Amino acid sequence: MPKRVDHEERRDQIAEALIRVAGRRGLHAVGMRDVAAEAGVSLRLVQYYFETKEKLLFYGLQHLTDRFTARVAARLRAAGTDPGPRATIEALLLASLPTDEEGRTFHLLYTSYSILSVTDEALAAQPFIDKPDAAENALTGLLEQAQASGLADSGIAARTEAISLLAMTATMGTGILVGQRGPESALAVLRHHLDRIFLTAEAPERSADIG
Repeated sequence: MPKRVDHEERRDQIAEALIRVAGRRGLHAVGMRDVAAEAGVSLRLVQYYFETKEKLLFYGLQHLTDRFTARVAARLRAAGTDPGPRATIEALLLASLPTDEEGRTFHLLYTSYSILSVTDEALAAQPFIDKPDAAENALTGLLEQAQASGLADSGIAARTEAISLLAMTATMGTGILVGQRGPESALAVLRHHLDRIFLTAEAPERSADIG
């Protein structure tokens, strides 16, 4: 009896190959033939599942986003059962920094997708992620929760601070990627801004581990 093909598993296999080869060579330099070779399948099979490079790139972005969501969840679990808003924010932001191979790949490819979508009409026509404001909304909610609990400065504009923290973390991530600064320097800057927002030293010691 022939083995039944799990099409979703096959798509994920190809998406993982895309992420691996793009992490080594850069997203702009990756073709469908490269992905097929990395995945150990035929070019025809990659074309069967994705038809065009743009469709492959879009699926790869969704797969990358799923991996990042799992990375954030793991950091939140490590922060404990009730870490509080500051530790939760720190876990969310540190997950996006390229302090290990997974973080490096995510930051490099996510940035590459952003740049490609500016000039690639087919990619730009796709929603970049399902909920583009999800991180901003999550951080805003956590800051408002901290304000309501007396843990954060009541005079701050929660959404503006959330936008600033996300933009700062993205910029520092690029700085780490190109060797401008080290992870410890980025962590110090992040904590400096969190100290300005929060009124208590809530952050647990375990968040010192940025790897």
